[in-house]
Amino acid sequence: MAEQYSSKSMMWKTIGIAVVLIAIIYPLTNRTFNSAADAAKGTDESDVRIQPVAKFELAKAEAAAASGPRDGATIYNSVCGACHNSGAAGAPKIDDKGAWAPRLAQGKDALIKSVTNGKNAMPPKGGATLSDVEIKNVVEYVMGKAK
Repeated sequence: MAEQYSSKSMMWKTIGIAVVLIAIIYPLTNRTFNSAADAAKGTDESDVRIQPVAKFELAKAEAAAASGPRDGATIYNSVCGACHNSGAAGAPKIDDKGAWAPRLAQGKDALIKSVTNGKNAMPPKGGATLSDVEIKNVVEYVMGKAK
């Protein structure tokens, strides 16, 4: 006659097989994880794997040591030319004699005042840190070019 298995013996055999499989598979798949103390020390391997490709730091550029006030051409090319070469924000172009004629008619002192205090879209001192002598130099340069 055929042997009959009781459901109780089948359950115990299944549990036994599961325990054996777990005992074999678990050590093979078990990974060692670092403790919180190790992670705080920076020994976590994942930190190394997820490092950024590049690192950079923004720092304020140091100005070159100036021996005195800059000349008008240097100031114009580095500060004023951005708007006055292209006419940006309504700035009169340096080579547009018609646009400069009424401004030149007001005189050098009026132009120096406009540069110092700002006018229309132009910020005071053209948005730069210019001394009074440098403002005078750049106004004289522009007046010479616009005539």
